[in-house]
Amino acid sequence: MKYIVLLGDGMADEPLEELGGKTPLEHARTPRMDALARSGETGMMETVPAGYHPGSDVANLSVFGYDPAACYSGRSPLEAASMGVDLAPDDVAFRLNLVTLLPHYGKLYMEDFSADHITTEEARELVDALQEEFGGDEFRFYPGVSYRHLMVWKGGRDQLKFTPPHDLTHQSIENDLPQGDGADLLINLMTSSQMLFKHHPVNRRREQAGKLPANSIWLWGHGRAPHMESMQEKFGVSGAVISAVDLIKGIGVCAGLDVINVPGATGYIDTNYVGKAEAALEALKTRDFVYLHVEAPDEAAHAGNLKDKIEAIEAFDEKVVGTVIDGLPELGAYRVLVLPDHPTPVRKMTHTLDPVPYVLFGSANEFPAIGQVNGYSEKQARSTGVYLERGHEMMQRLIRR
Repeated sequence: MKYIVLLGDGMADEPLEELGGKTPLEHARTPRMDALARSGETGMMETVPAGYHPGSDVANLSVFGYDPAACYSGRSPLEAASMGVDLAPDDVAFRLNLVTLLPHYGKLYMEDFSADHITTEEARELVDALQEEFGGDEFRFYPGVSYRHLMVWKGGRDQLKFTPPHDLTHQSIENDLPQGDGADLLINLMTSSQMLFKHHPVNRRREQAGKLPANSIWLWGHGRAPHMESMQEKFGVSGAVISAVDLIKGIGVCAGLDVINVPGATGYIDTNYVGKAEAALEALKTRDFVYLHVEAPDEAAHAGNLKDKIEAIEAFDEKVVGTVIDGLPELGAYRVLVLPDHPTPVRKMTHTLDPVPYVLFGSANEFPAIGQVNGYSEKQARSTGVYLERGHEMMQRLIRR
C-alpha cells in the first residue's frame, strides 16, 4: 500500500464578489480534484487546535499526524532541522525574513515581507554580511532560501511575542516589534541590519534594476528544539517529504523522513510542479509514504494576488494531482489525501483559523463518497456534514492497516 498527501498551501479561501460569490477554489478549473471528491470521502477538518496561531507550522504538524499540543515548540526549530543546524538545549532559533520597509507619514510600513521575492543568491550575500558583522558566540546567522533564513541565539530567552511579517503587509510596524524578555536586543539587531543593508551592493543592484531592496531583517517564529517520534515509530511507515519550504522539510526531518530536493522548486508560482509530482512517484517505488507540499497558492494569497492564486490552484490540480493520480496505479494499491493546511484568504492576505476541505481517496474504495458531491471546494465539503475536529487524527485514518 502506498500513501501520499498532496497539500496545496493556503488553497482555501472565502467567497469573493468578483468571482460571483465563489471562492478561488470553487472558481478555479480543478477537474482532477473534482473527480477525487466525487469518488472519495470529502469533508472539513480543523488543522489548528484552539489557542494556537494559524501558522503553517502548527497546521502542517497536524496534517503530518502530530498533535501540536504534544510536540510544538516553535516554527524556527523545525526550519533549523531542515537546514542541518543542530540546536543545543540553551539555543533559541528564530525565523529571519529579509523584508522591505518603507516610510509612510513618519512611520515605517511593511511594504513586502519577502523583499520582492529576493533570489537565494542575493539573500546569501546579505545573510553572510549579517554573520560577519553581528555573528559570534551569542548570535549565529544561517542562509536559507529566498527571503527565509535562520538566526540562533545561544543562551537566548524565549518568553517573547512576535508578529509574522506577512500579517503586516502595507501596515505600520510601530506596534508590532518584538515584545518580552530580551526584545530590546532583537530590536537592536533589526535596526542595525537596516544600517548594514542600506548601501549594500545587493540592494544597489536591486534598486538599479527597479526591484525593492531587502532593507531590513524581521525576526519571529522562535522556539527550542522539538521532541517528536518518527513516522516509522508512530505509524509504521517509511517515507519522504517534498517541498521548497524549509519549515515543511524540517517537519519531515524531525519525523524521520527523507528530504527530496527537486530542481526548480521555488516555493512560488513558477515552481516545478511536474518535477515534484514525478519525484513523489519515484520516491514511492522504494517507500511507503510521501508528503508533497506546494507553497504557491499561499504566496499568491499573501500578496493579495487573486489571479496568481487561481493560476496556482489550477497548476496544482493539473500538474501535481493529475500527474500523481495518473502514475499511482503502476505502483499497486494506494491512498491519497488532498487538502490545504489552512485558509489564506486573498483579501485578508493572511491565514485564518477556519477548517479546511479535504478529500480522502483509496484505490480499493476504502473511503466511499458521502452525499452528492459535485466537486472539490469549501462549499461542497461542508455539504457532506463530515467534520474532523482533531485534524492530527486524519493521518491515522489514511494509514490505517
